[in-house]
Amino acid sequence: MFNPKKTKIIKPVEEEQILSFEEQKLVQSQKQETEEELLLAEKAFREGVVTITDIIAPAAFKVDSSYVRLGGLYVRTMFVVAYPRYITLGWFAPIINFSIALDVAMFFYPVDAAAVLKKLKNKVGAIEAQLSADAEKGAPRDPVQETALRDIESLRDSLSQGTERFFKFGLYITIYTKNKEELELNSDKIESTLGAYLVLSRRALWQAEQGFNSTLPVGNDEISVWCNMSSSPAAASFPFISSELTSDNGIMYGVNRHNNSLIIFDRFSLQNANSVVFATSGAGKSYTIKLEVLRSMMLNTDVIVVDPEKEYLHLCEAVGGTYVNLSLNSESKLNPFDLPANIGESKPEDVLRSAVITLKGLVRLMVGDLTHDEDSIVDRALLETYAKKDVTPTSDWSKAAMPLMSDFEQVLSGMVGGEDLALRIKKYTQGTFAGLFNSRTNINITNQLVVFSVRDLEDELRPIAIYTIVNYIWNVVRTEIKKRILVIDEAWWLMQHEDSAKFIFALVKRCRKYYLGVTTITQDVNDFLRSPYGQAIVTNSSIQILLKQSPAAIALIQKTFLLTEGEKYLLLESGVGEGIFFAGSKHAAIKVLASYTEDQIITSDPRQLLELEEAKKEFKQAMQLQEPVPVTEPGKQAVVLPAA
Repeated sequence: MFNPKKTKIIKPVEEEQILSFEEQKLVQSQKQETEEELLLAEKAFREGVVTITDIIAPAAFKVDSSYVRLGGLYVRTMFVVAYPRYITLGWFAPIINFSIALDVAMFFYPVDAAAVLKKLKNKVGAIEAQLSADAEKGAPRDPVQETALRDIESLRDSLSQGTERFFKFGLYITIYTKNKEELELNSDKIESTLGAYLVLSRRALWQAEQGFNSTLPVGNDEISVWCNMSSSPAAASFPFISSELTSDNGIMYGVNRHNNSLIIFDRFSLQNANSVVFATSGAGKSYTIKLEVLRSMMLNTDVIVVDPEKEYLHLCEAVGGTYVNLSLNSESKLNPFDLPANIGESKPEDVLRSAVITLKGLVRLMVGDLTHDEDSIVDRALLETYAKKDVTPTSDWSKAAMPLMSDFEQVLSGMVGGEDLALRIKKYTQGTFAGLFNSRTNINITNQLVVFSVRDLEDELRPIAIYTIVNYIWNVVRTEIKKRILVIDEAWWLMQHEDSAKFIFALVKRCRKYYLGVTTITQDVNDFLRSPYGQAIVTNSSIQILLKQSPAAIALIQKTFLLTEGEKYLLLESGVGEGIFFAGSKHAAIKVLASYTEDQIITSDPRQLLELEEAKKEFKQAMQLQEPVPVTEPGKQAVVLPAA
């Protein structure tokens, strides 16, 4: 039966589907509105966030006919339109080394060799036809056409053999200045520099914005001004050519004033390890060499210094070196008659002969010039002096006691014609100077840094003492081959006498075989360079450092080192520690820089040295006093504990 309470109305399926579709559409519409709102919110958020583009973008950008205003800067682009027939390698280096802000862009578009060869073939035919026509008419020869024909034939050969490639080459330069006057001045400077190489350039007129865009680091060429060029001249335009003086190994000498790069060199990697330093007093020559000594020691290089003014004492104490003070009353002694302890592969007669020749030079420094007869007597007396101690070419002198100056005097006094020489030698054996050259050697130079000081010697004795010191060092160097540097400060003392100058020159020439580099320092440039041996020492030194020079010496310096006028005035106007650094065939302006710690160790400033000495005294006094430390306990007065 029909029960109305339990009746159920069943809707058709189609109606349910229609209702569900409408509801779904409404939901999708709501979702779409929500997504749009989120996108708008995200867009608003992103607009409020600072991007990298916002950071690097200028405050303003204004385009003029020949330049662009980029914030507070004036920017101009120039491009090259023509090149000469010949161009030197590195011709673009002067532009790179200008002390102005600039951007350089180079665009290379390779051209198919087949297409180039086809065009060159047609061009050759046209030129040959023209030359033939001119010859038939009896016209004079055309050198321009003949030269062009030779160049084209040479280029065809290179392209055919694959030794050259062909490019369309675009070169653009953009300069940045602070004002319009400086912009015009620098533009003229670049045009004149390029013109000196017969390179024709133009300013980007009515293309200032395109020129600026072309030199940005994005690789867009919006000027499109090209020149046809093969590989070799294109390579000659390579921009990264500058006054670089650096190597992978070595020590830092200073900063390159051309481009602020570092001057790093290993002097032992050059043809020889010798160096010379020329500068006026107070120009920083000792400071420069002390810095080199300090940094060389970190590379396990032994250093020996001949110090005439006690400038290396503080450095020697700081690194724990050996300081040898030679004077008439000092305990340190050197025997001029010492021979190398180990002669190696050298022949005994050669070593003995060399020692006699060196001693004859020392005798000349002591007694003055010798006549031919006196020279012969001295030569014979020296050989007999060694023979008395059983030091002969056929004997084993490794354990023999070497003769002294007094032995030499006795031999001279017993020879015919040697009495006067013995009398002149006597002041070095029994007279005023007896304490310096008539004793056995009692010093040891096994330390990494050894400094010989001759400050307390009289001027008359300094050349003799330095000569003896250098001879002793030379004997040590020949005994054991190690990486060493010998520094001879104020070398002009030795240039005053021919024998000592000749000895230093021989040392500079031969030291390379024993892994030794000799550094000669002088402030008296005229005395040093006017000596023929001084000139030879400069020639045999791979590194030369020129610091500030006096007007009296600059002409000789310019002639010796072939300086330009600009380099000449640079040396006259340089500050302390500034000059020119030569290494082989290269050179660059240098500024010597040291860290704070290095500066405290190597300083030569009397004011700084006094402050350091006062600090040392205060420290020593504090250590000697050992003041007791007051100790306090809570609720009690200070209790002074007695010193241990």
